[in-house]
This record gives sequence, structure tokens and C-alpha cells, in this order.
Amino acid sequence: MPSAPLDTFKGRRGFVTIAACLGWFGLAVQLYLILWGRWVDGASLLGGLVRFCSFFTVVTNTLVAVALSCAISERDSAGYRFFRSPAVCAGITTSIVLVSLAYNLLLRHLWTPQGWQWIADELLHDIMPALFVAYWLFFLPKGTVSVRHVLLWTLYPIVYFGYLLLRGNAFGDYLYPFLDIGTLGFVKAMTNALGVLAGFVGIGLIVFLIDRAFGRKAHS
Repeated sequence: MPSAPLDTFKGRRGFVTIAACLGWFGLAVQLYLILWGRWVDGASLLGGLVRFCSFFTVVTNTLVAVALSCAISERDSAGYRFFRSPAVCAGITTSIVLVSLAYNLLLRHLWTPQGWQWIADELLHDIMPALFVAYWLFFLPKGTVSVRHVLLWTLYPIVYFGYLLLRGNAFGDYLYPFLDIGTLGFVKAMTNALGVLAGFVGIGLIVFLIDRAFGRKAHS
């Protein structure tokens, strides 16, 4: 795979622009659906916003959309450089692949979304993961990721799991059934959490190996 600078790729800007727009669109649709549901039920809209921002899928897709948006911007601030970093994007790739695999293996069978919910569901769990993997694989330099980066990336799901457990203990809402301590018990829920974390590390190591292999090829 090539690892030349992004600007040498014909059609790169168009691809990334479309991907970024789809990412923000999927998030906007999902936010609207949650807030509309809260409105219909007479529940707090602020609570709906907090709930929306609490999903790992939403947080990770937001990182994806931000990274893609930064990639098509000409600004050169520290934040923009951070989200253009190949190592950071490799970590986001690991996270969004986990989102897709966890949803399709553990959650998809639990419901059958329709209409706009189906559109948001497919965008956030299937289309955006595929687009961001393609962005990372074809449009970013390789050879910059180390095992240390993989270890640093694990801080993201670890911190998220900690937040999720604290939130669930406070409100009785764990968001994901395989992490529901109230239903499964602490041991089972933590076993599931560790299993997901192990999956994240496994994906991260695969990303690392791909990065190293393509980096060596580019310099050979």
C-alpha cells in the first residue's frame, strides 16, 4: 500500500469530504431521534443529550467525523495536527472497528430498527467504520505506529468503561446489555468488559502490524 503524502492521491479530498458529511449526518439523525423520543415521552431533553453523548458508538463516531473534517481543513493549529496524526487516526480506526464488530456480534440481533433509525444505525455501525478504515489504509502515511501507541489507545475504552459503570450505578442505566451489572451481576459484566477490551487490544495489534508492514514496504 502507498504511504505518500495525502495530497498526492487523486480524489482524496472528495472522498474525505463525503465521508465527513456522512459521519456528521449520521450523528445528527441519531441525536434528533433521541431528542424526539424524549420530547414525545415528556422526558428531559438535557437528559437525552447526556444519554446521546454517553454511547461509545456516538463518541467514537464523533472522533471519526472530527478527524475527517480536520483532514480537509487547511488550518494548522495543534488540535488539527493532532487529529491528522497517523498514530491518532490509527487509534480511532481501532476504536471504530470495535464499534462495528461489537454491534454486529453482540447487539444487532436485539432489535430491528426501521426508517431513519435504520439509516442512522447503518451509518454509525457499518458505513462510517468502512469509510474510516479506507481513509486510514489508503490516505495516511504508514510506519509511525508502535506497540506503545496501542497501549495508549487502551486508555480510551478503559476510561469509557469506568464512566459507564459509574453512570449505571448512579442511574441504573448501563446503555449496553452486556455490561448491565444490575441484570448480569458484577462478575459477568466485568468479564464481558474485559472481553471487549481484549478485542480492542487485538484489533489494535492488527492495526499496528498492518502499519508496520506497509511502512516497511514504502521504505524498501
